[in-house]
Amino acid sequence: MLIDVHTHIPSHYENVSKDEERYDERVRPDKLVKTTTSVAEYFEAMDPVDFAILFGIARHPLGTDYLDELGFGANVSDSLTNVNDTTAKIVSMRPNKIIGFMSVHPDDKSVLKEVNRCKIDLNLRGIKLGPNYQNFDPFGENAKLLYSIAESKNLPIIFHQGTVPIAKSPLKYSYPIYMDEIASSFPQLKIVMAHMGHPWQEDCIAVIRKHPNVYSDISAQFYRPWSAYNGFRLAFEWNVMDKLLFASDWPVTTPNETISFLNELPDFCNHHNLPMIPVEQLEGIKHRNSLELLGLVDQ
Repeated sequence: MLIDVHTHIPSHYENVSKDEERYDERVRPDKLVKTTTSVAEYFEAMDPVDFAILFGIARHPLGTDYLDELGFGANVSDSLTNVNDTTAKIVSMRPNKIIGFMSVHPDDKSVLKEVNRCKIDLNLRGIKLGPNYQNFDPFGENAKLLYSIAESKNLPIIFHQGTVPIAKSPLKYSYPIYMDEIASSFPQLKIVMAHMGHPWQEDCIAVIRKHPNVYSDISAQFYRPWSAYNGFRLAFEWNVMDKLLFASDWPVTTPNETISFLNELPDFCNHHNLPMIPVEQLEGIKHRNSLELLGLVDQ
């Protein structure tokens, strides 16, 4: 079973016209990333996986977020409808394959109402948060109330972790070591730290090793091969390979690219005379039942 736990909603329902195409050169050092995408492109990219978790990113109620600078996070559909309705609509097109997560903003006065609507009416089964993108304090009282609600309703949270190429986005809001406080305060809350906290994989590993309900996804690693190798080797040495979840970060990368990276990592080690990462551990990432680990199987 192959499960992609980190994919973003497309920007368009239909095909993207040439004059609407947008690209980002900051995210990947090896290629331009096409940030305007269609639902058809999304489903095609998800062909190799059995399940995929899909989400958007909710805007700040006062508009003081950095989603417009993010590119793929600020979708065209956001200006027309609630991002969670967009997610639910796409899920309805492939309900046996795509699992929708809601995104909310802790400082929105209607946040608890929206969480209930998304869970009950839209059947969205977890939460995506990016404190650095959404511009909220992850230790603020409103955020803590949201974590408490998520914990009580068995809604896992995927947090953006790691750096971003946006000057105003606060790095302290996505620095992995600070997840330790959240996990300590809400021990039953299932948390996924995205991107192995790149480039702070070491700190991410310290947190997922300490907390039973905290995991990391491996999205957005392979296009920085030296950083990725060190992250995976450290995860092996610290015995947390079983806490790593397969993910792509579509549209920045695809599942196929991530699969190729895992398959080719042993050759990378051999070619550069580096300490190995056992093949069976890498295979374990591809076949891990992330839905079961996150409590999503029986929902």
